[in-house]
Amino acid sequence: MASVEVADDGSVLLTVHVQPGASRPGVAGTHGDALKVKVAAPPERGRANAALERLLAEELGLRPADVAVVAGHTGRRKRVRLRGADPGRVRAWVAAHGG
Repeated sequence: MASVEVADDGSVLLTVHVQPGASRPGVAGTHGDALKVKVAAPPERGRANAALERLLAEELGLRPADVAVVAGHTGRRKRVRLRGADPGRVRAWVAAHGG
């Protein structure tokens, strides 16, 4: 299962593996212990990170400001903080996408 943790401040930390430059954005199962997410944006000047944040906010019904990449800014493996997200709902959403 993809890594979903609850931080000390109550936010949810999600481990993702990002595939930038994809023709079809969306969640594509898992990659090891990470949720695999495809984004159309290229991996330059933070565009793929911004696209990942928008996609996760939309999928999870969060405000875009509540989703932030907190680790792995220049790599494919990233940690994303989800503020205000219900951990159980996030785990169920991850499980529904093959994680």
